[in-house]
Amino acid sequence: MKLSAPAVKRRIDRLEASRVIAGYTTVVDHAKLGQPLAAFVELRFAGDTNVDEIATIGAGLPEVEAVYTIAGDPDALAFVRVQDVGDLKRVIDLLRQSGRVTGTKTLVVLGTRRRDPPYDAPLVDQVVGRR
Repeated sequence: MKLSAPAVKRRIDRLEASRVIAGYTTVVDHAKLGQPLAAFVELRFAGDTNVDEIATIGAGLPEVEAVYTIAGDPDALAFVRVQDVGDLKRVIDLLRQSGRVTGTKTLVVLGTRRRDPPYDAPLVDQVVGRR
């Protein structure tokens, strides 16, 4: 089925308005930005630590891209991007020095394979005017 560009735009506008499309993203080459090393840091906290408090552990550390609070052991996973192993050690030390973390375990990312986008790329190219 071929759709005109205005018809596609209307559909996209409706999907955005209904929040089916929640946002857009950019794929960044972090190595070119000087942060080629990625790692997950398991974080453990004292049993009486509030979950909302756990979620803020990476505040103020630009190397911490995300903190996932999870059920079970560990209490959270922090996803970090750094320059090298020395930089990773520095970030882990900062997390530990917060006074709230009781233990860590670090998992260095060796590679990433992502699922293919759930769309037909040639169709998208046509809609946005690329050939």
